[in-house]
Amino acid sequence: MGKMFDVLQKLEREKTVEQKKEEPAIFTDPDNQVLDNKIVSFFAPSSMVTEQFRRLRTHIIQPNQPNSPKTIMITSTLSGEGKSLIAINLAIIIAVEMQSHALLVDCDLRNPSVSRLFGLHETKGLSNYLLGESEIPDLLIKTSIDKLNIIAGGPLQENPVELIGSERMKNLLQELKTRYNDRYIILDCSPLLATTEPTVLTEMADGILLVIKSGKTPRESIQQALKLLNKDKIMGIVLNSMEYRTKALIQRHFGTNRYYHDYRYSKIHAEPDNWEKAALILKDIKMLLLKLIPGKKGND
Repeated sequence: MGKMFDVLQKLEREKTVEQKKEEPAIFTDPDNQVLDNKIVSFFAPSSMVTEQFRRLRTHIIQPNQPNSPKTIMITSTLSGEGKSLIAINLAIIIAVEMQSHALLVDCDLRNPSVSRLFGLHETKGLSNYLLGESEIPDLLIKTSIDKLNIIAGGPLQENPVELIGSERMKNLLQELKTRYNDRYIILDCSPLLATTEPTVLTEMADGILLVIKSGKTPRESIQQALKLLNKDKIMGIVLNSMEYRTKALIQRHFGTNRYYHDYRYSKIHAEPDNWEKAALILKDIKMLLLKLIPGKKGND
């Protein structure tokens, strides 16, 4: 009986420790989460766009390497370049395909958008924690995607750089990094050239991704943004909103000149029919003619 009692006590202790390791989180009804349809890694997991997020994840995260980054800051040069959607899709890929815990933190306290893109209407978030008004267990939101939690931005702050650079923020990231060995933290940060917070967060993050918009972000802005970042931590630059308007571009980037929308065709994402393919070809011809006709210029 003594040995049996010892075994039962040991099991109870292990259960208690396991319960303490699990973070309490705000559970939201999946039916009330209306995700934005631009979150392609959720709505179109077989699409070529999602495949690029897999490629990005493989490039920046190598779990078997000792120095693989666990805290990744995602920023852009200017607003409107799609950094938040890049952060969300990358976090989903980590949670779903790596089966690792992913925590997406909205650090853009001037214009938070993560909770909105998840269809949530949370009034509390990171700014409440940094102001000492709430604790993290009260702010963690469990999404409908397994192993993916988010922390919303919270109420807007007019001058959030002091909050982002505070000791409370540093301690938060350190605690989040050490709580789970397989946890990845994605920091959706404000634009680099418009705000000061990214340069402060640079020192707290393990790695940095810079998002630029194809055909929109000026070269000079990219060069200026790179000067503000720690070059040793830059993992890559994400070229967003790239449009493949011609067969030549498709062949150059994907090794084939076929028009296709998916890595594999399915009932949901079917191969384009002949009329759709003809329309794409006509669009290419129109662009070519516009370039050939003097005084006419196509959209670049």
